[in-house]
Amino acid sequence: MRTLVVNTFLTLDGVMQAPGGPEEDESGSFSLGGWSVNYWDDRMGEVIGESMSHPFDLVLGRRTYDIFAGYWPRATEPGAEQLNAATKYVASRGRPTLDWAPSVLLDGDAAESVAALKQGDGPELQVHGSADLLQTLIRYNLVDRYRLWTFPVVVGSGKRLFAGGTVPAALRLVDSTVSGTGVVIGTYEPAGEIAVGSF
Repeated sequence: MRTLVVNTFLTLDGVMQAPGGPEEDESGSFSLGGWSVNYWDDRMGEVIGESMSHPFDLVLGRRTYDIFAGYWPRATEPGAEQLNAATKYVASRGRPTLDWAPSVLLDGDAAESVAALKQGDGPELQVHGSADLLQTLIRYNLVDRYRLWTFPVVVGSGKRLFAGGTVPAALRLVDSTVSGTGVVIGTYEPAGEIAVGSF
């Protein structure tokens, strides 16, 4: 069975929309795109390098696929070779042309398609960005690990990783590090139901 890992940049108030630039995702009149850019440092580069040091495939929503396909095929920076070599499984309600090879369109219901992918053989499945798709994967309990990069910034509104309709669940921290710029990188795994109590 394949492991599905979510790699997501978040603000302190849980927003994951448009971390890399103003034009990345302006939906909902979001005007603070690029909020992660000025926090990047060497430690963060090391963590990215570690996450890409073993074989992986990608599971992407259509918008994230288009953003990545517009950049990575011509990029030469660390990670480009691995991202370009990975099979890109793309969830879309339409019939897009997928020119960034190798790419595979996930037909039908996204949750069913990803669940079937996980049952097959192959390397780890990584999800980057893909806010809308993530809501479905979380709702159907398909995420095995969250690698959350929490930046010391608050933006107030925007697409959230854990949006309305998220099923309550406990998580267990399995690894963590902090960049020199204050970005907390925590890796979490599902830990069943929330155990409540009282003080």
